[in-house]
Amino acid sequence: MTIKDVFDRQLAAIADQDLEALLGQYHEDATVVRFDRVARGPAEIRQLFTAYLSAKPQVEEIVSLQTTDDVIFYNALMTIGANHVTTFGTLVVKDGRIWRQTAAALPLS
Repeated sequence: MTIKDVFDRQLAAIADQDLEALLGQYHEDATVVRFDRVARGPAEIRQLFTAYLSAKPQVEEIVSLQTTDDVIFYNALMTIGANHVTTFGTLVVKDGRIWRQTAAALPLS
């Protein structure tokens, strides 16, 4: 398994609107940091992604992707709800699962 596999599984879970597959990506000690909230641990991360998937996110294009041994840094164009956004994020992987994540979305003009 490579770190790119983690990213590909993340994209597939979002595309499939598969909450359980998405949650399976996260380390039991994971933290997700966004500007509007911070989710720590399985219960809070479940709440965050339940709300996220209800907006029917669609990845339109991966604009940039950089990976190292344990870090994924990306920029993607997405539709979330009726909003077209550019997203930026970082995934830090520990033991093959996402341990830390940052995510930000900016409206496209």
